[in-house]
Amino acid sequence: MATPVLVCGSMAFDTIAVFEGRFKEHILADRIQSLSVSFLVPSMRKEYGGCSGNIAYNMNLLGGKPVPVATVGEDAGEYLARLSGMGIDVSRVKVIPDTFTAQCFITTDLDDNQITAFHPGAMSFSADNDLSDAEAAWAIIAPDAKEGMFAHAERLHKRGIPFIFDLGQAMPLFDGADLERMLKLAQALTVNDYEAGVVEQRTGRSVADIASTLQAVVVTRGAEGATLLTGGKSIQIEPVRAAQVVDPTGCGDAQRGGLLYGLTSGWSWEDSCRLGNVMGAIKIASRGPQNHAPSRAEIDAVLHATYGIHLPA
Repeated sequence: MATPVLVCGSMAFDTIAVFEGRFKEHILADRIQSLSVSFLVPSMRKEYGGCSGNIAYNMNLLGGKPVPVATVGEDAGEYLARLSGMGIDVSRVKVIPDTFTAQCFITTDLDDNQITAFHPGAMSFSADNDLSDAEAAWAIIAPDAKEGMFAHAERLHKRGIPFIFDLGQAMPLFDGADLERMLKLAQALTVNDYEAGVVEQRTGRSVADIASTLQAVVVTRGAEGATLLTGGKSIQIEPVRAAQVVDPTGCGDAQRGGLLYGLTSGWSWEDSCRLGNVMGAIKIASRGPQNHAPSRAEIDAVLHATYGIHLPA
């Protein structure tokens, strides 16, 4: 039976519109101080997103038991129904009255430039989602409101539940002291290669030094795979060749989903990272963070072809 994993983070709607032109042809540099522009966007789509939702989605594909921990608005009924329909436990997703679910509005032009507006909505209340009675083998604290991330970390630490700190898009919110505070509570850290450099700069410590005080640090490197620092060693995790590169949105969350499934299956950090790479490579071939839908057998085939290992029965 799958072991529950608490997936703390945001749940959000992403509305993505495409302007069939180029922003630079409509934004005049000498008039930027009084900007007023309007773009016709004939193509638009709405995606289910947010780190908690994305990680839970990927764990569920593998047969895991993710329990998303998030705050959403009164407009989240369709999202919660979707997750519930997949068999995902949404009992720890708290609906905040008189709010909207966090929403990101993205307009992209033909040069892939983006203009984005983000409304945090119910995410701002994430600290109110109490975990003082939680039970789980592992947890992850993914990007969310800063106060909520710390509240979850303190409660998980008090409960003795190990967790991975996933800095991600919350990076601008954390200074060096904040990072040190979180790292004292966490058992592992996941970052991409850019975030790793920022963490080193803000803490004044190398990732190797940070890893010496944790179970592991995982640094993802996109098409170059990942670097795992654990037990005083630095291990290069070879990349998985993607069928095609369509959209990187949500790839980090897919990687975290695979990593957590591996850990709760009793795998080593190394094999868990390999599964994470597989999930990221599968996701990048699909547009949007939750539209890839490989079967467990298809995931296993990629895992075995690349690394020579199989998913647990």
